[in-house]
Amino acid sequence: MKKIISGKVREVYDLEDGRMVIVTTDRLSAFDVILPTLITDKGKVLNALSNFWFGMTGDIVKNHMISSDLKDMPAEFQKPEYEGRTILVKKLKMIPYEVIVRGYMFGSMYEAYKKGEPFLGHSFDKEYKQAEKLEMPIVTPSTKAAEGHDINVTLDYMKKDLGDELATKIEQAALAVYKKCYDHAYKNGIIIADTKFEFGLDENGDLVLGDEVLTPDSSRFWDLSKYEVGSSPASYDKQFVRDWLKDNNLAGDPNIKEIPADVVAKTSEIYKECQFKITGTK
Repeated sequence: MKKIISGKVREVYDLEDGRMVIVTTDRLSAFDVILPTLITDKGKVLNALSNFWFGMTGDIVKNHMISSDLKDMPAEFQKPEYEGRTILVKKLKMIPYEVIVRGYMFGSMYEAYKKGEPFLGHSFDKEYKQAEKLEMPIVTPSTKAAEGHDINVTLDYMKKDLGDELATKIEQAALAVYKKCYDHAYKNGIIIADTKFEFGLDENGDLVLGDEVLTPDSSRFWDLSKYEVGSSPASYDKQFVRDWLKDNNLAGDPNIKEIPADVVAKTSEIYKECQFKITGTK
């Protein structure tokens, strides 16, 4: 067994038998800086949400989950500190794209729309306000950069790179997973405005959903009760911390020493509320 990734949030271990162990930590990254203070139970929330969605969408596309039970993992992980934040997964040949599904006119897409410009190959005939629901969700991939920032590309670019058959399978799977999970979240008071997926291929060449799925770190979750078209809706994510950093002129500062306890507690509470609304558990 060897550690192969120590990311912003996750530690990944290769068991060298076609399986991996992924540990989701309580680390939080904002403005490309990993903050020095952990957010209590954040990793457990992200893990619980991904596991929930994997269970719900297995009928649409296969996923990499093998087990979340520590007893199924090497002895090194059968310890209390790994409980609730560790999964055993199938190792995949990952496809070098993040697949972003956007259901609402927001962010960089809204900025392009206001200028009358197409957005990554998509043009809009209907008039939209900020944060308004699109008539149909769209897929906009981005390349996964080994270093630096990912680069947004058109769907046609991905289709030319991967081949039409595989890229179309990815597009259809992403849209189907988004729709099923969107409907569930909406009934429980959360709007999934957009999200990103990562896919890989298994040993048989079948498409498999991997990484994390529909968490506050990989998605834009809005509180349905506070949602208003034309405004920037309240979100369930790290925006509370980002706002605190900006208000204190610490955004992007690599020398930040500590996040105050009340900011940590509020952020942890936001993540936990999101989990409870979606899964019914804490």
